Amino acid sequence: MSTLATAPLTQAAEWPGLVNPDGTRWHYLDTGATAQKPRVVIDAVTRAIGVDYATVHRGVYTRSAEMTLGFEAARRKVAGLIGADEGEIVFTRGATEAINLVAQTWGLANLKAGDRVLLSVLEHHSNIVPWQLLAQRTGIAIDVCPLTDDGRIDLDAAEEMLTPAHKLVALAHVSNVLGSVLDAPRAVALARGVGAKILLDGCQAVARLAVDVKALDVDFYAFSGHKLYGPTGIGALYAKADLLAAMPPWQGGGAMIDRVSFASTTFAPAPQRFEAGTPAIVEAIGLGVAVDFVQGVGLAAIQAHETALVRATRDALRGLNSVRLFGPDDAAGAVSFVIEGVHPHDLGTILDEEGVAIRAGHHCAQPLMEHLGVPATARASFGIYSDESDVAALVRGIERTLRIFG
Repeated sequence: MSTLATAPLTQAAEWPGLVNPDGTRWHYLDTGATAQKPRVVIDAVTRAIGVDYATVHRGVYTRSAEMTLGFEAARRKVAGLIGADEGEIVFTRGATEAINLVAQTWGLANLKAGDRVLLSVLEHHSNIVPWQLLAQRTGIAIDVCPLTDDGRIDLDAAEEMLTPAHKLVALAHVSNVLGSVLDAPRAVALARGVGAKILLDGCQAVARLAVDVKALDVDFYAFSGHKLYGPTGIGALYAKADLLAAMPPWQGGGAMIDRVSFASTTFAPAPQRFEAGTPAIVEAIGLGVAVDFVQGVGLAAIQAHETALVRATRDALRGLNSVRLFGPDDAAGAVSFVIEGVHPHDLGTILDEEGVAIRAGHHCAQPLMEHLGVPATARASFGIYSDESDVAALVRGIERTLRIFG
């Protein structure tokens, strides 16, 4: 199926989280929610929080200086992953915080009553609620682009909907539920055609697709580290340098200032202006190692590996009665489905008994569930470590479920 399927990179020694207490393999199919961590990331985090640990940016002693170098090296690695300049990368707690940062800085400074923002039906709540909160404060309007029959953002419809009143287009690069991949170059061109800025939620993209923010000409790009085989509590916002330079601070505190007095305060340049307080030092270093790891495996190889697993899963599920598949056949990294007469939570419980972990629920995409006409779906999502045995275990578990509910 894939060269990764038999490579050491999929073996248990590299992925401690995939081993059950009895030494058997755990069939983890919830990478879309959070990825398991390779040994090199675990070791890097352990070292950073242990023998290497010190604060950054403030200490004049050697270890602090060395940690500062490591922290800023991680920023360069993240920038390199997506083709950005390091000064255009703001470390955040994740994509959620990154999108909120854009809404509450650039959005508050640039959007007003009468302006419009275009989203889509399949957006994660993290790319819906921040704009709703901004709308409550500013009076902007939110428009929602429909989907094609196979679950892609309908850019033909977007072209019809966009007007000069639209100041921002904010879309998922890859759907966390359906795995559908946005035609990002066309989306950018459509936004530019009406003078709008464009933000892409890259959470599900950066771990499996080559991303070049400069070539795409996006204004903002957000993603989380824990879906990229790195730690939780760390993510990144890319924003064009001129936009970052003009954006006001969001949170106030240490590290984001130039000089403070009770009369007035001046602020540090970007990206430090948006990183108030002691940062997630250990997590950032872990993310940098995760980036190295992913690039070492190769995004093209990862994409090919996951594409084969998605195809095999969809083919197998098509042969089972009562199973309804969602999303396109060329979905990136995920397969969502329902079984007639079986709630996804019941399916998830039975699969857990079989040693298979899937996600069951609305996936923080309730508007999409309403569009699909279901309260929830089951989702199997893949990673570097996934292989044919995971697909086989999933199918066996579904077959058992069908017998139980038969």
